[in-house]
Amino acid sequence: MPMPWFLLSLALGRSPVVLSLERLEGLQDAARCSPGLSCHLWDGDVVCLPGSIVSAPGPVLVPTSLQTELVRRCYQETDCDLCVRVAVHLAVHGHWEKPEDEEKLGRAADPEPEEPRNASLQAQVVLSFQAYPTARCVLLEVQVPAALVQPGQSVGSVVFDCFEAALGTEVQIWSYTQPRYQKELNLTRQLPALPWLSVTADGDNVHLVLDVSEEQSFGLSLYWNQVQGPVKPWWHRNLTGPQTIPLNQTDIVPCLCVQAWPLEPDSVRTSICPFTEDPRAHRNLWRAARLQLLPPRGWRLDAPCSLHAQATLCWQAPGRGPCQPLVPPLPRENVTVNMALEFPLLKGHPNLCVQVSSWEKLQLQECLWADSLGPLKDDMLLVEARGPQDNRSFCALEPSGCTPLLSRASTRAARLGEQLLQDLHSGQCLQLWDDDLGALWACPMDKYIHQRWVLVWLACLLFAAALFLLFLLKKDHVKAAARGRAALLLYSADDAGFERLVGALASALCQVPLRVAVDLWSRRELSAQGPLAWFHAQRRRTVQEGGLVVLIFSPGAVALCREWLQDAGPAPGAHGPHDAFAASLSCVLPDFLQGRAPGRYVGAYFDGLLHADAVPALFRAVPVFPLPSQLPAFLGSLQGPRGPRPGRLGERAEQVARALQPALDSCLRPPGTAGMGRGMGPEAGDRT
Repeated sequence: MPMPWFLLSLALGRSPVVLSLERLEGLQDAARCSPGLSCHLWDGDVVCLPGSIVSAPGPVLVPTSLQTELVRRCYQETDCDLCVRVAVHLAVHGHWEKPEDEEKLGRAADPEPEEPRNASLQAQVVLSFQAYPTARCVLLEVQVPAALVQPGQSVGSVVFDCFEAALGTEVQIWSYTQPRYQKELNLTRQLPALPWLSVTADGDNVHLVLDVSEEQSFGLSLYWNQVQGPVKPWWHRNLTGPQTIPLNQTDIVPCLCVQAWPLEPDSVRTSICPFTEDPRAHRNLWRAARLQLLPPRGWRLDAPCSLHAQATLCWQAPGRGPCQPLVPPLPRENVTVNMALEFPLLKGHPNLCVQVSSWEKLQLQECLWADSLGPLKDDMLLVEARGPQDNRSFCALEPSGCTPLLSRASTRAARLGEQLLQDLHSGQCLQLWDDDLGALWACPMDKYIHQRWVLVWLACLLFAAALFLLFLLKKDHVKAAARGRAALLLYSADDAGFERLVGALASALCQVPLRVAVDLWSRRELSAQGPLAWFHAQRRRTVQEGGLVVLIFSPGAVALCREWLQDAGPAPGAHGPHDAFAASLSCVLPDFLQGRAPGRYVGAYFDGLLHADAVPALFRAVPVFPLPSQLPAFLGSLQGPRGPRPGRLGERAEQVARALQPALDSCLRPPGTAGMGRGMGPEAGDRT
């Protein structure tokens, strides 16, 4: 039995309840109408353009009132969202106009009654729906038979299923016809909110408070509510009873939202995004933002939330001086996060940097070409301005401003003005940008450094440095041989017990000996660099040193791999702040898809926690070992051809197995018999 929206608030108490709402299956919108009417819903949404009011040529259909009702739209057996059903009541408006000749001459006496002029009516009814951040418009075609056409009388209603909305939001609904014969109808409703979910802050301590009864079980998810792409929670847990959960300061960003729902079939979910206006959240967002170069001339600003920002290029001269913006001649560009953008350049240069500003405040600056093109160069940037009749002028960008060449200023550019122009005309300068109004040129200044003996001393120093580097390399090679081969362990932190098991494996491998890298031992680096940057650095070091990357498969890791394989691309913001496994998939998957994985990767899983068939087929291109049953083969693969003799390898395998067994037994115990783990908080939960 459907429950009207105004009765819904009466059903809500201090704890979540299962609401008796009508259930709709599937994703498709639908329309139906009163008996005797026919209606049709246009495919897809339409543009909301009410237009101006026009005079009715005769009887027309117009909306007279709106009604709303809450229903549930369910995609799976237990996955339902709240939805607003809208009913539009229609009536006939206007009368048939008399012909002009009848009005002038009057009607002749006719004893027989006149045939009715009524005919069937057709109307296009628009429904406009707004509930932040959602806005939709749908078009309904309604036809009324002639028998029901009576001016001024109601003809029935048309019902639309449905507009999705969240509990606690305000929804606004408008209705009008195309063309519009009267002022549009509008209706505003405040959907009820569940009062048992809140966020408290005491100084730097932020807590998520859930005020429910002790026997109530519910699900809780934290997710980043991004503009692009579907919502994917990066932390999820099922809980029971009242809870107070601490949140990490670094995880708080403006788009961090919390969703909770009772663990009951078809339960209604409620979400809040409490940090939208929090200054700390905005500071954390800029700390998490990263600029990335996309060769040859593309770039991208990666951030968990949308940002209001502008970007421009600037020129960074060697030294500690400020980076000088190139505006003008280059324009400022609005930035859309997580979207590839193009530089208006012909060539890249190590001195070209990107500045990202928000509300006139500089937030980020990175010289994206420094890694690929080397360190900053002592080049002079010439700005060419083009006027009418092919008039051209040049100035050199210096800390004091743009100095005109051939001027009498006491700057380096003014003293070398003629030589720089000769270099430009002889093709020794690199053109970075070209436009109808001007151009940018980078001219090398090395040949104007008249210190010949410096080159000799530099050569001697380089030779000495090379000898010293060679000595260090040989020393590091000897140390590396003594410490063993490098191994980078990647895993999904399913729970605290599994993390202890991975930690036991890493500690045991260090005794083999192997040089083991694992995110459990690098929390400070992870917080400073971020999971993706940390993984890049560790993977590059491991591969360069001839080591192996070990993929440890678990139910959570398998789920992440399948999700990425199905989505065919990365989902920004879908993992937690310390989950190196989820962050690394954007680089691991291309290695497997392009055949670069053999010789760089091996796989492993723990007996009793995962079946061999659960490992996705793509990752079976490399050896996958069950542990501890195949520990000798696993250790032999890690140590490579220079490993110990088979007898010695068996002894080491037994040592590793003994170290693993207590932690593995703890993971295999039934729920409730093991310890409580690390406590409450997003780091201790399951990541999806």
